Amino acid sequence: MERPHFICRCPELLDPFAQVVTLLQPATPFSKRGSGAGRWIVHRSKVGGPFYCAILEGGCRYEAKGHDEIVLTEGDFLLIPSAQNFTMSSLLPTTEKDIVSTPILLPNGEHRLGCADASPDVRLLLGYCVFRSPDATLLASLLPKLVHVRGVDRLATLMQLVSDESRAQRPARDVVLERLLEVLLIEALRCGGKTDTSPGLLRGLADDRLAIAIRRIHESPNRPWTVTQLANEATLSRSVFYQRFGRAVGMAPMEYLLAWRMALAKDLLRREQASIADVAARVGYSSASTFSVAFARHVGVPPARYARGTSFDAEPSAPLAAVEDVQHRQDQSQINELFEPTGLHDIRQ
Repeated sequence: MERPHFICRCPELLDPFAQVVTLLQPATPFSKRGSGAGRWIVHRSKVGGPFYCAILEGGCRYEAKGHDEIVLTEGDFLLIPSAQNFTMSSLLPTTEKDIVSTPILLPNGEHRLGCADASPDVRLLLGYCVFRSPDATLLASLLPKLVHVRGVDRLATLMQLVSDESRAQRPARDVVLERLLEVLLIEALRCGGKTDTSPGLLRGLADDRLAIAIRRIHESPNRPWTVTQLANEATLSRSVFYQRFGRAVGMAPMEYLLAWRMALAKDLLRREQASIADVAARVGYSSASTFSVAFARHVGVPPARYARGTSFDAEPSAPLAAVEDVQHRQDQSQINELFEPTGLHDIRQ
């Protein structure tokens, strides 16, 4: 059965963040319990999927390409929508001889980094989440490059539930754990604008002035917006609005508007039997031809071809099925790089 369309028709209820999350379709199909003792360091360079880490006890260090080192402590939650070239290590200073190539699988199911016989200095839950939307790359670009949440009571409560469930041997533990992790992921994103977060939609929404302009874009993507008009909505001068928007969101106002219009257009083309002209009008283009040129430039294929290849009612074409199969194997490959160079064991087994 087709899911309800995500566009909110009541402006007072519209939530840009909810729209993006609904389109992304986040899920956490894999997670892993780990612990560390003594001196240890792990480095992974072939991972590109959304990575998350929840510190259940103790602390460790995290460093990723393009980000400063972060000291993670109990209760912290870290989410990086696209993680590459990252390093995790003990709080104790490390050298090359402390590099861990393959963790030790303990009888309790934890994957131990460092000394197997010592009491752990850190316990953590980490893994890769997935954004199941076909527009995941586009939509993820609207999110911060890094979300580090600390000191949020609601998140701490969720993490305690996750920790308790991961240790228990209750029936349907894997199902419950996956659902808790999904809620944890969304809550972390929701808290992101108020915590240590890089530029993105969440920081934009945390700015009261910018949030007005962003909501106007989401309420009326069909309006012929200009930077000046959006600045007026935010009651800021054009130059101040432009600079403030870029610093908070990480892209120019018109770039954000284009990204959101294309996300809406792709969703409409997949879900509805609408004409190209109708879709063009609903996302702010004066003609089907103008929209088709912009869509093809942004997406890589004309809108009509995109609609034929991704319709919810149609069976996937052979080329599309092949692409999905490749993506599935890539996701598995990313998972397999989390700790072990050859093979991986789900912590919930």
